Amino acid sequence: MASNFNPTPRILMGPGPSDAHPRVLKAMSSPLMGHLDPEFVGMMDEVKSMVQQTLLTKNHLTFVVSAPGTAGMETCLVNLLEPGDECIICVNGVFGGRMVDIAGRCGAIVHRIDTPWGEVTSPEQLKTALDKCPQPKLVALVHAETSTGACQPLEEISDMVHNAGSLLVVDAVTSYCGVPLKVDEWGIDALYSGTQKCLSAPPGLSPVTFSERAVNALENRKTKVQSWFLDLSLVKNYWAGAKRAYHHTAPVSSVYALREALALVLEEGLENRWARHQKVHQGLKAELEALGFKYLVDEKYRLPNLNSVILPEGLDEAKLRRQLLDDFNIEVGGGLGDFAGKIWRIGIMGESCTMNHVNMLIGALKQIM
Repeated sequence: MASNFNPTPRILMGPGPSDAHPRVLKAMSSPLMGHLDPEFVGMMDEVKSMVQQTLLTKNHLTFVVSAPGTAGMETCLVNLLEPGDECIICVNGVFGGRMVDIAGRCGAIVHRIDTPWGEVTSPEQLKTALDKCPQPKLVALVHAETSTGACQPLEEISDMVHNAGSLLVVDAVTSYCGVPLKVDEWGIDALYSGTQKCLSAPPGLSPVTFSERAVNALENRKTKVQSWFLDLSLVKNYWAGAKRAYHHTAPVSSVYALREALALVLEEGLENRWARHQKVHQGLKAELEALGFKYLVDEKYRLPNLNSVILPEGLDEAKLRRQLLDDFNIEVGGGLGDFAGKIWRIGIMGESCTMNHVNMLIGALKQIM
């Protein structure tokens, strides 16, 4: 007989997941119900409305993919790209590179804009790419690159994309509910996110939204979407309220938790939440720099909720991270790709974004160092 699994309570200050509010954990323990139950269908309508409110969009095709953020990425790309379509993808970290891979698997002709990790794509770089590929089907980029902590400005690039007659696709996995993100105002055509970062819900769901321009592209496809599960011509009817058509069995408990997490965001207020992340970031920044840590990303493009820092010289980053975990139950993240073994990624997201979290981390570091 297997013994009970009792996970050690951790203080989550890595790149995700973040700590969950007790109300979210309690919601997950609510009794299960059928995913076609009228009460559950009604709650799905609430979730859809709350996602629209938190993304600042009126897009009708807004819903939650029953899988993590990478499935949201695939949902956007496999539905909008057909074999032979040209697209431009901006790569300044792990997740831009992942979009390139998925677009290639769709049969698209991919034009990459490569930027050094830790920096952001400039309008000048996009102009050069558009000179070579004047009418791409879409331009895709990462708003908040989790592998580096860089935050990509979107408004000027959005204007350039639409002037080219193209769609703008945005990865907002780490920015959603943590920094300003305005889907309609910024003209974002397709966007995907995740639930485990600044939203502080369990991982495993991906909010997505599509503009009318994107829906028009979907409706004018000449080929079938390569993924049955992520085909929006089928999935959209799953979130059609009382007329809901069966597609798959929803992860009921995860949707309970997501609803509660969204309710907490709306109770706090989006702008208040953005301000909290910035305020706590400033407190963390002052403490880390006093200990000799240096930030990877230029301050102008720095994500407040995902702090990528270079450790003081002479410290073994992996050993120090393990000490934090073993001795203090504090999780911080290591670097990915080009930055593996070189940086830490310290998350102050959602429920993990408090000065108490900062004080716990800094106190532990002072003892170790």
